[in-house]
Amino acid sequence: MTGFFILDACGLAAVTFLAAVVNSVAGGGTLLTFPVLGGLLPVSADRLVVANATSTIGLWPGAITAAWAYRPERQGQPPWSLWLLGPSVVGAVLGSLLVLVLPPAVFSSAVPWLVLTAAVLFAAQPALGRLFVRSPSTLADAATPGAAKLAAACVAQFLVAIYGGYFGAGIGILMLASLGSLGLGDFHRLNGVKNVLGMLVNGAAACLFAAGSLVGTHAVSWPHAGVMAVSAAAGGWWGAHAARRLAPRLVRRIVAVLGFALAAYYFAV
Repeated sequence: MTGFFILDACGLAAVTFLAAVVNSVAGGGTLLTFPVLGGLLPVSADRLVVANATSTIGLWPGAITAAWAYRPERQGQPPWSLWLLGPSVVGAVLGSLLVLVLPPAVFSSAVPWLVLTAAVLFAAQPALGRLFVRSPSTLADAATPGAAKLAAACVAQFLVAIYGGYFGAGIGILMLASLGSLGLGDFHRLNGVKNVLGMLVNGAAACLFAAGSLVGTHAVSWPHAGVMAVSAAAGGWWGAHAARRLAPRLVRRIVAVLGFALAAYYFAV
């Protein structure tokens, strides 16, 4: 691909590794990879759409390895939590279809607001955590929620997945807040469930974007996606293990500051 030099590949791989680590800790890796891809790709009317699709596909392997590494934290989760899988896939498909069928200008005009939303979510995460997350001493203490509460959680997950399929930055924070209200355990257990749901959302979106590229609806920069896939797989695996020792507060602050700066930039241009 013209202009895709070794230096670009190395820089993209490094950013993707960090993004996959951030995703495994709380979420928000898209805020790192999306602007980098936007700068590397050739200028065109659908450049940001291509950057979004390429970022989603490239980061998916990281979601897979992070979900696998977090499997011990998911042991003993109540069977009713499986109800959240369906809304995750259906919502992501709908969000991805919106990207594919709407004119590229719609997505480009929404980017500043999407980035700002993600940055606000990161900044507000501590407050969301205190408001929603409960930590029962054992998972047995997490009683089955009533039908209304479970239905509300499924609807919330569906809406989060639509956003995730459309753009995705910050869905980890939204899912942690929603899951925390269900009493599924402490932060690490919530993260284990969140990583599985995020893997499904990203996977469904990645499949739709790949299919759209094959039929010519929108392009995907496959050389960039290939470099990202390898680096993301390593970052997701390492990040899932490091998350047990890293201070999520520090990671969140760094990503939030970056997000506000990027939002300001996209509003300016």
